[in-house]
Amino acid sequence: MGKQTLLPTLLITLFFLAPSAWAGDCSITVDSDDAMSFDTDEIVIDQSCDVIELTLTHSGDLGIEAMGHNIVFTRAEDLEALAQDAMEASDDDYVPAGDERVIAATDLIGGGESTTLELDPSLFEEDGDYRFFCSFPGHWGAMQGEVVIR
Repeated sequence: MGKQTLLPTLLITLFFLAPSAWAGDCSITVDSDDAMSFDTDEIVIDQSCDVIELTLTHSGDLGIEAMGHNIVFTRAEDLEALAQDAMEASDDDYVPAGDERVIAATDLIGGGESTTLELDPSLFEEDGDYRFFCSFPGHWGAMQGEVVIR
């Protein structure tokens, strides 16, 4: 195969093997730690994705009982009230079961653990105002951020 046919063949192969290269970022990782923080204050929801794979990691050492973390998605106007109500939902990992204000939530994890959530981008309206936060008691004030819809 000559040089003249090698490049087009390579490009065609790449086109068919890596279609996600032209899609948005459909895989997101957010880290949390023992200092009660996320490593980002913004999560981008790309509407071109069919599903977004969101992985939450906990790089700390403290267990789930002392320093559990999760990510809960909600509308901006619901964040504070939902965070307050979540403190009473200890049997449900601090995410009130059946609460319509909860758009999606990861599992609660402790130090050294991770969890992955398959997130449907269609749950977020393009012009909506959304936030994410950790619903473990006392964490939401420091552990929250903006959801950007693209």
